[in-house]
Amino acid sequence: MDDNGDLVRVGDLAAATGLTVRALHHYEAIGLLEPTERTTAGHRLYGTAAVERLYRIGLLQRYGLSLDQIRHSLDDPEWDLAALLARHLTEIDAELDERRRLRSGLAATLAALDADRSPRNDLMNLLEEMMNANQVNERISILVYKDLEAAHRFLVEVFGFTPGEVMTDPSGTVVHAEVSAGDGMIWLHNESSEFGLASPASLGAASATMAIMVDDVDEHHRLVAERGAEIVYPPVDQPYGYREYSARDPEGALWSFMKPLG
Repeated sequence: MDDNGDLVRVGDLAAATGLTVRALHHYEAIGLLEPTERTTAGHRLYGTAAVERLYRIGLLQRYGLSLDQIRHSLDDPEWDLAALLARHLTEIDAELDERRRLRSGLAATLAALDADRSPRNDLMNLLEEMMNANQVNERISILVYKDLEAAHRFLVEVFGFTPGEVMTDPSGTVVHAEVSAGDGMIWLHNESSEFGLASPASLGAASATMAIMVDDVDEHHRLVAERGAEIVYPPVDQPYGYREYSARDPEGALWSFMKPLG
């Protein structure tokens, strides 16, 4: 803070946010973030409103918006931020679909090359065969719960997943719910005797586990533990090359949160 009250110098603000002073100068030059005032020597000072605006700028940048789009969304009352985010989400979904198809094709081609050493198959013919044969382009995980509404709330509020659609029947009971974890979609499904689907809470055991990649295993563990989740074991470096910890959700499903070592 500065002698001018609750004002932050440009260098201190840059250090606190991980930006450079040059970046903050650029934000000012393009009209994105103005300093609250200046000292008599001309040094930039930033107050609470400016810091809050910078926080919103950082959030929107994480979603991939350009600085010009961010400036419009923050300054223009006619600018429809919701529509912009929805359009951007559609574009990202399309890009992810394309990347998933590309990855699937590459994996199938490499597997075929490794399995078939016959000289009669040249690479171009093999690629054509793989492209024609490969129809799998996306995977969705489905987990079974007794209480979909409670499970959805826990996964969002405790594990930090992105909330997706929640569907109810005419009585208001949740019959389908979705969350996103990174680039993966997870559907929540009710128990069903018809299909032999049961929650770990009904079985008394988990028959599978979900592994989620996170940026910081220890920080994620700290937050999840603070939010009351059952921790199975704390962060540890595993011999298979990952740092991870495990936790259970309220119905007993086992989750691992991890990041590659090195």
